[in-house]
Amino acid sequence: MTVVLPLGALGALRDALDCELPGAVCLRRELHARPSLSGQEEPTLNLLLDALPGGADAERVAGTGAVLRISAPGPAVGVRTELDALPITEATGVPWAARPGAMHACGHDIHMAALVALARALHEVGPPVPMLAILQPREEGPPSGGRDVVSSGLLQDHQLAAMAAAHVQPLLPAGDVACAPGVINASADRFRVTMAGSPGHAAYPHLTHDPVLALANFVVSVQQLVSRNTDPMQPAVVTVGTLAAGEAANAIPGTATAQGTMRAMSEAHRTRLHERLRDVANGIGLAHGCTAKVVIDPGMPVLDNDPSLAALTAEQLTRLGVRVTEPLRTCGADDFSFYNSVAPGLMLFVGTDGQPGSGLHTATFLPSDRAVGDLAHALLACYLAGCATITG
Repeated sequence: MTVVLPLGALGALRDALDCELPGAVCLRRELHARPSLSGQEEPTLNLLLDALPGGADAERVAGTGAVLRISAPGPAVGVRTELDALPITEATGVPWAARPGAMHACGHDIHMAALVALARALHEVGPPVPMLAILQPREEGPPSGGRDVVSSGLLQDHQLAAMAAAHVQPLLPAGDVACAPGVINASADRFRVTMAGSPGHAAYPHLTHDPVLALANFVVSVQQLVSRNTDPMQPAVVTVGTLAAGEAANAIPGTATAQGTMRAMSEAHRTRLHERLRDVANGIGLAHGCTAKVVIDPGMPVLDNDPSLAALTAEQLTRLGVRVTEPLRTCGADDFSFYNSVAPGLMLFVGTDGQPGSGLHTATFLPSDRAVGDLAHALLACYLAGCATITG
């Protein structure tokens, strides 16, 4: 399949994008200073709609999100950005740092500013194929905004033909882009296991059924789900993040609860982990005279990049002078994976600079303003690849 734009037209589009970057950097700083938590993104959404061409015509979706078409009707390439911040107090010390209690510690401020730059450039030059700007809420916290956007049916109404997204990634050198086909992010599901026993005095444990002991055994045993129940060539993670039991040191409580996450790089392994976690919890509960209640909250499916889009995007990145690096696959998760159910999709990882040791979801995560341009060029390449799938 051939590329859509001749070099001259590509150069004009790239030049238009570069002209938008100073304004996008200013927007990034404003967004960074005024973050909104999941489900409370209305102020952030309004900032974006004011900056986007035709923002007043956007269609609302998923509560605090919106979808905006750039150009005429017809099959469109969707470009997604996330609106929400994390409940982290920033510790960067920059003049435009966020207020206490919320922070764009995952780079969504950069993602939003880059999407606005791309949309404005396409509007200025005239897009070869309509762009659908998807301003998605609740990527960081449930319920998933991506799932809600997809279930609304709005994307099908707009004849979505391909999906594009990019995410800053401090594991890569600044400016490098990972453009890998296949699964690049894991599924992510939460679980809660409650052991119910018979409470009593700590001095008479033989008169009780101790749920704390049962739960402690579960926490240790559940680690073997990965080592003995999944293919060692397929990454998987089971992590217990919280434990809660009792109020007195000299009493055996009636219940004990653990919460955690399960992650897998294939749907088959995901299903297997669910089944085996229930088996382990129920078996250990029975062995200790307790009963186990297991609740699994399904989260995000695996993020599976479309191979054709990946190959076409790599070609466009090269034409734009962007270095394409080795594939990056992690057990992180992103609800961009839900869009794969309605159109071929591609998530890119874009390398960033910043303070050493300041990774995603930390209070000191602050890529330089350069990241806005790097991410905007990555989105342009992916958008053009999507165009090729429509016109080629």
